[in-house]
Amino acid sequence: MTMHNLLVELLVEELPPKALKKLGLAFATVLADSLKTQGLAAANAVVADFASPRRLAVHLSGVLAQAPDKAVSQKLMPVAVGLDAAGNATPALLKKLQAVGADASAVPGLKHAPDGKAEALFFESTVHGATLVQGLQKALHEAIAKLPIPKVMSYQLERDCELPGWSTVSFVRPAHGLVALHGNTVVPVTALGLRAGNATQGHRFEAAMSPVVFAHADDYAATLARDGAVIASFELRRVDIARQLQAAAAALGAQLVDYEELLVEVTALVERPNVLTCSFESEFLQVPQECLILTMKANQKYFPLLDAAGKLSNKFLVVSNVNPNDPSAVIGGNERVVRPRLADAKFFFDQDRKKTLESRVEGLSKVVYHNKLGNQGERMARVCAIARTIGQQLGGDALAEKAALAARLAKTDLLTDMVGEFPELQGIMGHYYAMNDGLGEEVAKAISDHYCPRFAGDWLPTNDVGLVVALADKLETLVGMFGIGNVPTGDKDPFALRRHALGLIRILIERDLALEVTSILHIAVPTFGDLITDATLALADFIYDRLAGSLREQGYSAQEVDAVLALRPQRLGDVPKRLLAVRAFAALPESAALAAANKRIGNILKKTDGVDAHVSPVLLQEPAEQALFAAMQTALPQATALFEVGDYTASLQALAALRAPVDAFFEHVMVNAEQLDLRLNRLGLLKGLHAAMNRVADLSKLAT
Repeated sequence: MTMHNLLVELLVEELPPKALKKLGLAFATVLADSLKTQGLAAANAVVADFASPRRLAVHLSGVLAQAPDKAVSQKLMPVAVGLDAAGNATPALLKKLQAVGADASAVPGLKHAPDGKAEALFFESTVHGATLVQGLQKALHEAIAKLPIPKVMSYQLERDCELPGWSTVSFVRPAHGLVALHGNTVVPVTALGLRAGNATQGHRFEAAMSPVVFAHADDYAATLARDGAVIASFELRRVDIARQLQAAAAALGAQLVDYEELLVEVTALVERPNVLTCSFESEFLQVPQECLILTMKANQKYFPLLDAAGKLSNKFLVVSNVNPNDPSAVIGGNERVVRPRLADAKFFFDQDRKKTLESRVEGLSKVVYHNKLGNQGERMARVCAIARTIGQQLGGDALAEKAALAARLAKTDLLTDMVGEFPELQGIMGHYYAMNDGLGEEVAKAISDHYCPRFAGDWLPTNDVGLVVALADKLETLVGMFGIGNVPTGDKDPFALRRHALGLIRILIERDLALEVTSILHIAVPTFGDLITDATLALADFIYDRLAGSLREQGYSAQEVDAVLALRPQRLGDVPKRLLAVRAFAALPESAALAAANKRIGNILKKTDGVDAHVSPVLLQEPAEQALFAAMQTALPQATALFEVGDYTASLQALAALRAPVDAFFEHVMVNAEQLDLRLNRLGLLKGLHAAMNRVADLSKLAT
């Protein structure tokens, strides 16, 4: 059978840049998978996807002109149903044969084969393989229909002379060309009102010829680059732009600013990238660099540069889609465009500094927070109260007062012109304006840091005031939302409560704060008055669930996490130490036996009520229980002392000495003795042992 490589290209108007990479991959994947499913391409056929601002394309290796025929065996029905006593076809069988395209003449050739407990009739036939025209037509429709497009546009397309008039086509952007080449042969398929050919359009301004004609499917990328001045591969364009950016920055002795996300977007905007160096007036550097960086990246898609000291330079890089001999006009045009943007940022900054943050506090009462929880002014009053109490616990009056002040002003920059234009700068601008107001670095930094951590891997607040305000802000959100029943469900979490919970957890653990989970939740609840119901139990469950997930992602086993969190440790800063202790204990040869014994003891104690840990030595009759009691007198005080000084690993390891006496106890002693005083004494012995063994973690969770 004829086999060649296949090329398919769809030429369209400029595609959405943020979706281009995903569109290109989806188009190639769905089309290739469809051809593979139809038998026109092997399962291991090599798929290459291409995506530029004006085209989606795929190159697929080893595509057949026609798929091989395939033998098909279709089960019809049980023999007892399909044939009567004389072996003739029943009406049911004839009807079924008609449904599969056969008639009564096929009855003698039906296959009889076992099917479970009964014998069944099977109709065997040969299905002719699809031709490439048929298969590619189907694959094209599937690939276009399954493109991940949230919204399509509709446009009118003039029909050919055979069907005069206009037809409506729906697609992400108007399509203007279709290429389908099997080797050097055009595959006559259609899509979006277009007929396939072997020619496309290159770069709008710099193509060497128009149209660009492909002699062979394998010539696509090379021909388009040579004759069309287009780098068709998304990844190759991205690499080329990154290389040019790094070279231009190095030539200036500068460095790029966190540019990966912007690089992907710009790759989707150009077909022939050309990096140029531009500049702006140094006077704009008086504006906080975060403002200038954001306006250049978000509004203009420019790449800001930092100098050797890490400060913003007045040089920036532009990725142009043209490569003229004299780039001065392109450079000058970009410099003129960026100037008003920077001037706006400077104006906002100058205007905002004319009012203090304190003067904006009253305006928070006009900003809606939640219809059940009041406005931002009321919310910040609650955060202030929580911050004051936590600050008092952690650092006394001084920390409490600074935390309350920072909390009071933390959201006031939401009312500034700069944050109104760039919401991403909230907190950051609050820091600058607080310094302008003379509030000091500690309070100013707390205002910017109280949002931290903003995402997984983000830094934590850098000073104690920021830690307190960040805790208070997250607690207010969590307690308030849970208190009105606004909890995450499935993948819906509009108030980012999972992120707030993880931020709370990270602060408590990584800063090892002397705060207990239940206590801080109870600090927040009264600040809401009668606006909420107390949902601290549900919220605590939510926090420990998020903690469990986070710990498993960090590499701790499910057994280790379950063992530690089963005790609901209130001070989360202890959790890592407990986990390491459990891991070390699990490596001991005695651990498996002690974990199993612990589980057995727990099951025994569940069936008893009101038993305390009191043990009367005179009632210890059996040598095995006397030996266990004696061993406990040595091991338990040692384990307790180590536990109280926070040496959890050594505390658990001290229990290893109990393995032999515990094993002997269960082998030779009847716990549920008929004599009541003996039974209660033995239960009391086990109760004390169980409590001592489960101080660090629930060791029964380690039992297999």
